[in-house]
Amino acid sequence: MLRVCQTAEEVSFAANGITGTGMKAFDGVLQSNIMLKTLNLSGNPIGDEGVKCLCNMLVNNNGIQKLQLNSTDLGDEGAKAIAEMLKNNSSLRALELNNNMIDYSGFTSLAGALVENNTIRNIHLNGNYGGALGANALAKGLEGNKSLRELHLHGNSFGDEGVAALMSGLSLHKGKLTLLDIGNNSFSAKGAFHVGGYVKKTKSLLWLNVYMNDIGDEGAENIADALKQNRTITTIDLGGNNIHAKGVTAIAEALKDNSVITFLELGYNPMGPDGVKALSEVLKFHGNIETLKLGWCQIGAKGAEFIADMLKYNTTIRVLDLRANGLRNEGASCLARSLKVVNEALSSLDLGFNEIRDDGAFAIAQALKANEDVTVTSLNLASNFLTKFGQSALTDARDHVYEMSEKEINIFF
Repeated sequence: MLRVCQTAEEVSFAANGITGTGMKAFDGVLQSNIMLKTLNLSGNPIGDEGVKCLCNMLVNNNGIQKLQLNSTDLGDEGAKAIAEMLKNNSSLRALELNNNMIDYSGFTSLAGALVENNTIRNIHLNGNYGGALGANALAKGLEGNKSLRELHLHGNSFGDEGVAALMSGLSLHKGKLTLLDIGNNSFSAKGAFHVGGYVKKTKSLLWLNVYMNDIGDEGAENIADALKQNRTITTIDLGGNNIHAKGVTAIAEALKDNSVITFLELGYNPMGPDGVKALSEVLKFHGNIETLKLGWCQIGAKGAEFIADMLKYNTTIRVLDLRANGLRNEGASCLARSLKVVNEALSSLDLGFNEIRDDGAFAIAQALKANEDVTVTSLNLASNFLTKFGQSALTDARDHVYEMSEKEINIFF
């Protein structure tokens, strides 16, 4: 197909059962096709031999800017071949190698290529086997690289030692990294201390993900302290880190004078009502949060009261996720009272998995009807305990709002 079609800019051969032998069919085609910008070979059992074959074709290819090799049975030998190709290829901007079998040796090869390649922008190595040694090797490569903008590294078991090495390398990195994903890397407050050190220094990072580690309250305090000095990060994900009320209180304090952060994920942290109270008190009049995710945080109906009170004053939160917090009818009714008050920002509210029954649904329905200036356009009540009566009340409220103002509310049951 590619031999005939010389104008396609993006081609996907994903999940087509292509093996290493099948890669030979691309020989001569990739070298001559200069229009192709994106090549997706993910989900094929290409293996190291197939990747070696591909790299030989791409060494002198000047067209392809994005190469996707996720889940391709690629190991250290394949990573080594890619590294050699990167040393000579100057067109590739994005490289995806997620969910493969790249170990310390493969990370070392890729790190070596980063020193010599000055055009690669995005590298995805999620779900490999880097470990502390792989992180250490990568750190050395980062010191000498100036081109990287995005580094996706979640699920590599770096641990505290690996994260410390990585942050050291990034602190010496001469480029302008804007995105860093180190989620699910088995590090604790010790690793978070080094993440905080880097956050204090960086002048370019916009997006930070430390999701699903175990930094706890001490780690949250380290990162919160760093955020007080950082004025570039707009999106931060601290979900699933065993952060309690104490750690959330520190994060809340960091938001007081920070108008840069607009997206905050704190889901899957057992902050409870006390944690959400501290956060709500700050967000009433401070910060610039537009998306706030608090799913699975054990806040209960009491926590819903604090959030409801905050929503009466907050003017920035557009998207609010409160899934699976045991809000029940009492919590739903608290939030309903806030929805009756003019709120100029809130457009999406997620109350899924909250054990809400018909009485809670009725309260929300009445609130939607009562507020002529309602801004909510998306309301999720899926996986609750509503009968047809509760659903009908909400549907009627939706229709009423449309009749009165021609505003459409999407309600999900």
